[in-house]
Amino acid sequence: MERDLWQYLKTAQKPIVLYGMGNGADKIIKVLEQKGISYSGIFASDGFVRNKLFHGMPIESYSALKERFGDMIVLLCFGTHLLQVIDNIKKIAKEQELYAPEVPVIGDRLFDFHYYCENKADFDSIYSLLADEQSRLTFSNTVKYKLSGKIDYLFNCETSFDEPFQNILASNSKERVLDLGAYNGDTALDFADRFPFYEKIIAVEPDKKTFKKLAENTKGLKIDCFNICISDFTGTGEFSMNGGRNSSVGEGTQTEFSTVDDLLKGERVSIIKMDVEGEEKRAIKGAEKTILAHRPKMIISAYHRTEDFFEIPKTVLSIRKDYKIYMRHFPSLPAWDTVYYFI
Repeated sequence: MERDLWQYLKTAQKPIVLYGMGNGADKIIKVLEQKGISYSGIFASDGFVRNKLFHGMPIESYSALKERFGDMIVLLCFGTHLLQVIDNIKKIAKEQELYAPEVPVIGDRLFDFHYYCENKADFDSIYSLLADEQSRLTFSNTVKYKLSGKIDYLFNCETSFDEPFQNILASNSKERVLDLGAYNGDTALDFADRFPFYEKIIAVEPDKKTFKKLAENTKGLKIDCFNICISDFTGTGEFSMNGGRNSSVGEGTQTEFSTVDDLLKGERVSIIKMDVEGEEKRAIKGAEKTILAHRPKMIISAYHRTEDFFEIPKTVLSIRKDYKIYMRHFPSLPAWDTVYYFI
């Protein structure tokens, strides 16, 4: 198994610099400080270098830090799925020792070597249940990436967005899709395009501003849209409406919550997509009756919480043991867009 990135950084001889600022950099700086690891600079893309300070340190250009330090360790501190940005990261990685530290999107549990050893039995168990070689490669490489921060592991297991629809998600003419975390309608529109004879899409998006875009963008579809949060209870709770990956359950606006079972009231769905910002495990529990009654195919994001890698499949299998499990990673850094398929 790969070495632990944080342990390596403690003994590194080269200066450590951070690439990027924002929420991801905040989290990485917090871990560096907790572990007593110092860093010597912060750089950003040229358009963001304008006499700014971040954590009391000036934001510089890559070229300026390269001139000052020569060889250095670069820690990638933001996420992206934009191919142009990823290509630039690859260029820097050819010149410098570059890592993308794994920090959780939701929660504080760090995926380090101690965490891996502590949960090795669960990792081994889920790996043994994966249904094809690409799933096993994705699982293994993503674990190695999470430990080491080496981005080549992700590049070497990624697939296109089309591949699962070709090899995993066999469709029929009567698909009824439940899109949880529907965002601005992008996935609903994609489903409608891929399943032209679908019967219905039910789209759920809790963020109010994003929900307006969802409703507007999907007007031409056979769709019902709901501006609620999905979890394991029905009632009211707080949701931070910050848009996209910055939104989460917690301190924020009073919002209506529902379980999948209470939302559907027995209505059949054949596909459930879940990308619910860390509420995936609770959402699965709240869909127990639906899963038992209809055995929908499920597409579930596995990158928000550190424990998602094994807790999501364990939770699904606790309801039904007859699912085949697949895993795919799509082009993105860090290991966002890593997804389980239950078929």
